[in-house]
Amino acid sequence: MTIFSVQSTIFTRASVALLSSNGLKRFSFASSFSSNALYSPPLPKTKKRRFPIVSAVDIGGVTVARNDVVRDDDPTNNVPDSIFSKLGIQLHRRDKHPIGIIKNAIYDYFESNYAKKFETFEDLSPIVTTKQNFDDVLVPADHVSRSLNDTYYVDSQTVLRCHTSAHQAELLRDGHRRFLVTGDVYRRDSIDSTHYPVFHQMEGFCVFSPEDWNESGKDSTLYAAEDLKKCLEGLARHLFGAVEMRWVDTYFPFTEPSFELEIYFKEDWLEVLGCGVTEQKILKQSGLENNVAWAFGLGLERLAMVLFDIPDIRLFWSDDERFTSQFGKGELGVKFKPFSKYPPCYKDISFWISESFTENNFCEVVRGIAGDLVEEVKLIDSFTNKKGMTSHCYRIVFRSMERSLTDEEVNDLQSKVRDEVQRKLNVELR
Repeated sequence: MTIFSVQSTIFTRASVALLSSNGLKRFSFASSFSSNALYSPPLPKTKKRRFPIVSAVDIGGVTVARNDVVRDDDPTNNVPDSIFSKLGIQLHRRDKHPIGIIKNAIYDYFESNYAKKFETFEDLSPIVTTKQNFDDVLVPADHVSRSLNDTYYVDSQTVLRCHTSAHQAELLRDGHRRFLVTGDVYRRDSIDSTHYPVFHQMEGFCVFSPEDWNESGKDSTLYAAEDLKKCLEGLARHLFGAVEMRWVDTYFPFTEPSFELEIYFKEDWLEVLGCGVTEQKILKQSGLENNVAWAFGLGLERLAMVLFDIPDIRLFWSDDERFTSQFGKGELGVKFKPFSKYPPCYKDISFWISESFTENNFCEVVRGIAGDLVEEVKLIDSFTNKKGMTSHCYRIVFRSMERSLTDEEVNDLQSKVRDEVQRKLNVELR
């Protein structure tokens, strides 16, 4: 689902134990995976780090050590320190933050219209098994979303969740039938104003029993689809007001039929969420073969950027009071007032690519060095010579949201990018 096409146990080294609920177009309702479909090996580890190394993080009251997630000796591990440091921050649990405000507004809608019927989960661990993240939601074994190019792997059987759907099967097996799951999700992606490797999703799930649709006299699938659309149309009006809406048929492997909800907002059609009637195979593997269900998913950053007029996804991670002080608990739709626009610094880099090169890997290198000082990475030229060698030229835009960058600082970042790209990606600089 493309929302932005423009995103308890302590671990041991030998065996990673996962926090549980007890203590893609890509296959996700709330946001697309990147478009790169190539497999790529993990990047070589580096001793050069721009970020201070965080030794441990707190996830739901459980301390998780860096060495359990960032594993320099595991060839399948591709989690950098910059991503590890985001674990446990949970912007969605901050009531005065735009992400938390949106989440609470959705909670308010469900409480007002379905009082006490939906349970909420917002503190489930983002470290899950590949079975939870892929198999349980019917992502094909050969799908590109499973590649190291798209997903952050702790080890061959453990990942940072790509979507909140990763908890669906576990919650169903534990007896939950109507629930909202909110959390931070992780995907390797491109660099621009609407993509970030960490973002936040909410998934809704609702199970019906035979007596529900038998009383209506409708087919079970039709009953669930109509109930789903009624629920989500009400949610769209709750968030955006009296807007024009339309439903678009689409495809997801875990729902049939599947839909996208679009609204006409600010003179354009805006995709709000993806949803559908849950595939019976998912229900059957949770012991619910006689039931029917619907599910939806949405990206909180996407909604917050639209409702609060926030122009750059990096701002959500800013601690600058000029940003954080503009929002208050329950203040949905307060318009963000830009506090400054510091000048961009442009740097180009050209190189001959290898067969294993992917843009996601290149962006990971740039992020690992420049962090949130990089605003955009864009391919501006590509050609293949007579020898069959392909050259790419990328423009890197450096810009801080809080201060002006110096020429010396940018030149140093660019120099480190050139060194690391050549060392890690097996490319030849031009």
